[in-house]
Amino acid sequence: MGTSRTKLFFENFFVYGLGSVLSKIVPLIMLPIVTRLIPDSTYYGLSDLSSIVVSFGSAIAIMGMYDTMFRMFFEKDDLDYKKEVCSTALWFVLVFGIIISIILIFFKSYFSLWIFGDPKYESLLYVTAFSILISALSAIVIAPTRMQNQRKIFLVTNTVAPILAYSVSIPMLLHENYLFAIPSAVLISSTIMLVFFYILNRKWFDFKRLNIPLMKEMLKIGAPLMPIFIIYWIYTSCDRLMISQLMGNSFVGIYGVGSRVASVSQFIYLAFAGGWQYFAFSTMKDKDQVELTSNIFEYLALASFTTFVIIVPFTHFIFELFFTGDYINGYVVFPYLFLSPLILMLFQTIGNQFLVVKKTWPSLIILSAGAAINIALNYYLIIKIGIEGASIATLAGYLFSVIITSVVLLKMKLLIISKRMIAISLIFVLYILLWRISSPIEIFPAILISMATLIMFGALYKLEIHEIYKTGKKIIKDKLAL
Repeated sequence: MGTSRTKLFFENFFVYGLGSVLSKIVPLIMLPIVTRLIPDSTYYGLSDLSSIVVSFGSAIAIMGMYDTMFRMFFEKDDLDYKKEVCSTALWFVLVFGIIISIILIFFKSYFSLWIFGDPKYESLLYVTAFSILISALSAIVIAPTRMQNQRKIFLVTNTVAPILAYSVSIPMLLHENYLFAIPSAVLISSTIMLVFFYILNRKWFDFKRLNIPLMKEMLKIGAPLMPIFIIYWIYTSCDRLMISQLMGNSFVGIYGVGSRVASVSQFIYLAFAGGWQYFAFSTMKDKDQVELTSNIFEYLALASFTTFVIIVPFTHFIFELFFTGDYINGYVVFPYLFLSPLILMLFQTIGNQFLVVKKTWPSLIILSAGAAINIALNYYLIIKIGIEGASIATLAGYLFSVIITSVVLLKMKLLIISKRMIAISLIFVLYILLWRISSPIEIFPAILISMATLIMFGALYKLEIHEIYKTGKKIIKDKLAL
């Protein structure tokens, strides 16, 4: 990778990484405090279930309009046209969001039983339904800020929103209002953000500018994006619904805590996802594009495997240090859920090759097959080994997608897999098996296995490590000279 392309890659990676860290770091810091204030994991599980329903419902209400707005906004250099795009999207999401919320409320007994496992949680469904509408509208109202690249505003509000939510939820938890504390705090925070961004971006929205032909055109672009979202939702959320039905909401709470701690790996994934697309398309016409993408895929795999090997031995110790009671058991799902976003990152790295050659359907088919495997394994493994089984099923679905995508791209000559890549993959699988068989609780055996694995990784990539060392040494020397 040339110097300019390396700089481009890392600049995009770290700029978007900052945004993701700022928006996610507050909930992560507050998690030990929140779990101590909610002694019964059932209530945390109910809040988690409410959250995944909001994410699903709001995405259905948006129907791909958020991404379509970005595409259509830059279609014409015409201010009136841009306002029509924004206004039409807002109209659609408002109407569709209201319809979805009304359906949930009208059939509240059925949905309360299906989602929360008991009709007595109908009142929580009201909060969930309103949150869907507010969340969907917020996505559209915030969009002009992103489209105008006003990053400072976006970064600040991403930091303020969770702080605002916890300033509401903590007092409610102190008053033992466990059921509504988190869901209602998120609703209030989202409503305030919605009002703020609407005032900030109101010039882009005018309800008189509804354009029905334009809406139809936007739906042609946005609606086909829905299957991809539903597939990703299955990967990230279906496990909780199945745990709720097969084991109970208290286990959803334990799983949710483990998942939230594991989300630290999403800092890396979100940073990559934000910066990768621009880098990938800006270099897609380079003569060595296939080799470049293959090298990035290999180095990202090495970085992901190495990070996992370093962190995993301390999993139980970390959960025992920060959590109490049943929440400590979240350690069993952490390793697999920590690795899952990193595997998704690898899938998106090479999956972009389909888009480069304008063949997007293989990604949909492969992801669908992976989602089907995820659901089947969830049902089987949850019954057999509990919440650990759900996390294994999630990881297995992503791994299947990466492996099949690699095989297909190899045949299309759009990917190169080196012998070293195969070697570190086999070593990594062996490491996971040895770690799980030895003991996921004892630190020292796991550290020994990790050290042996890292030594093997280092031996395979000693030239690259030496080059990084030389570059780092030179940078430090230059800085000291100044």
